Amino acid sequence: MTAEPNAESRLAERGITLPNAPAPAANYVPFVLSGSTLYVSGQISQNENGLIKGRLGDGMSIEDGAAAAQRCAISLLAQVRAACDGDLTRLVRVLKLTGFVNSTADFTDQPKVINGASDFLVDILGEAGRHARSAVSAAALPLGVAVEIEGVFEIKA
Repeated sequence: MTAEPNAESRLAERGITLPNAPAPAANYVPFVLSGSTLYVSGQISQNENGLIKGRLGDGMSIEDGAAAAQRCAISLLAQVRAACDGDLTRLVRVLKLTGFVNSTADFTDQPKVINGASDFLVDILGEAGRHARSAVSAAALPLGVAVEIEGVFEIKA
């Protein structure tokens, strides 16, 4: 299984431009490559207008949370592209996502929120975008963002 060679064209068709890979905000690296396995640090929900903040179960809709998760997936792909020296065709597949949702104690639809990232990756990468996943609640996330997602990917050397 390999990522569709036209991932960049699928992004363009949908009017999505991958941003430059966000720089780390503290003492860590944005990604680590070990063999063909690429570990990408958590990417927080943000877009061209800044941070996407909010709390699910306290005023933020599942749809808005899913859109925030999609933005995390866009940042994950930007990090993958940076790790692959600008060549997204080196991405073989998404192995695993771990999604954190800023939510109240009684909110239980974290999977529906993280679907925003999962659905996006399958849409852009085809079968290579299908992955194992966890979707968990967090009492708070950095800077008050709604979603943070980390990922594990397989790439060609």
